[in-house]
Amino acid sequence: MITADLDYPRLLATTGSAGPGLILFRGGNYKDAEIFERLTRVLDTIDQETLERSIVVVERSRIRRRPLPIE
Repeated sequence: MITADLDYPRLLATTGSAGPGLILFRGGNYKDAEIFERLTRVLDTIDQETLERSIVVVERSRIRRRPLPIE
């Protein structure tokens, strides 16, 4: 799932769920080209299996990955 809504990562954290994975865009309005570039970087860097068990937070200055479940 790809979202900018903070409700989804909160639900994953509070339920202790191990999936599904989530890519969260934070930090304001992104232009389409910025979204495409950052999403391409995520998909080129993190393998599918890891993505399915992670929350990946995409910000303007960095990309972070947090494994699921969150304890």
